Amino acid sequence: MPPRLPSSRRGVVWFRWKLIITFLAALCILALFSINRQSNSIATTTVSSSLSVARSRIPRRSTYSGDRPKLAFLFLARRDLPLDFLWDKFFKGADQRNFSVYVHSVPGFVFDESTTRSQFFYNRQLKNSIEVVWGESSMIAAERLLLASALEDLSNQRFVLLSDSFRDKDGRYTMKMFPVIRREKWRKGSQWISLIRSHAEVVVDDETVFPVFQKFCKRSLPLDPRKNWLYLKKRRHNCIPDEHYVQTLLTMRGLENIMERRTVTYTTWNLGARKAEARSWHPLTFTSDNSGAEEIQGIKKINHVYYESEYRTEWCRANSEPVPCFLFARKFTRGAAMRLLSEGLVDSSTDTTTL
Repeated sequence: MPPRLPSSRRGVVWFRWKLIITFLAALCILALFSINRQSNSIATTTVSSSLSVARSRIPRRSTYSGDRPKLAFLFLARRDLPLDFLWDKFFKGADQRNFSVYVHSVPGFVFDESTTRSQFFYNRQLKNSIEVVWGESSMIAAERLLLASALEDLSNQRFVLLSDSFRDKDGRYTMKMFPVIRREKWRKGSQWISLIRSHAEVVVDDETVFPVFQKFCKRSLPLDPRKNWLYLKKRRHNCIPDEHYVQTLLTMRGLENIMERRTVTYTTWNLGARKAEARSWHPLTFTSDNSGAEEIQGIKKINHVYYESEYRTEWCRANSEPVPCFLFARKFTRGAAMRLLSEGLVDSSTDTTTL
């Protein structure tokens, strides 16, 4: 057996190894931090470059002189569109000269006969798409790229943002946003919005508010209810950028008084659920059991929305005439979609579209 080192010598050797390990760990952390900062910088530069190029292609005219203004359907997808067959039925009943379709998917994904069941989505993906992280500013960036692409066609006069997944969660203002964004201008709404062309141009042209959202408006992961995170919870800042950005931006630009302060997408929440369940970040899902004619007609008949936190009722109108509040509904399973098709509840003339 080799001779053992004296205890004092062993202590010195162990101390040196601890220093080496600590130093290497610190180097690793610094390297990861540097890589992360570099990645974020590259991603920010890529988004800015893509948006700048897209903006340069947008025709700038005060009014549209054509006789066929179009509605642009903007799909924000994770990859493919699971309910494309439902949209196919919807689009088939409409005059194709009256609408256009744009899809933001993962970079490199192509919509063709092998990836979608609807020809309306063939090659409708953006070629300048970016990687999107849920709850981060990249979601807003993708929305802006969709709007910019759709604005290239001057006949697109109205824009509606749609997706294959949905969520809702309160977000908090932070004083770090001051003075660019003031607390009294902070607004929350649904990510799934409808815009007129002049408002879409405001969103795409913004170079002031978006950088602040990139830096300070970020989500916090849900807390594990089994653990005592009370102390940390008080210090957590949770901000969902895609549910605040457009509403706050348009308010800051003095446009709030000419907007409808409601979403056009119907969502139902389980108010009778336990506290932990009620705080879920996802709405209840429509299945084949609860998506029949009675449920759809019930959504179509809704003509007002009560906002409990503001103690106000919003009556839905268009040109001073009462109209149904919702054009879309969420969140539907494949089984629900199949039932809607089999019972003939989806066509381009219906007041409510489901996805």
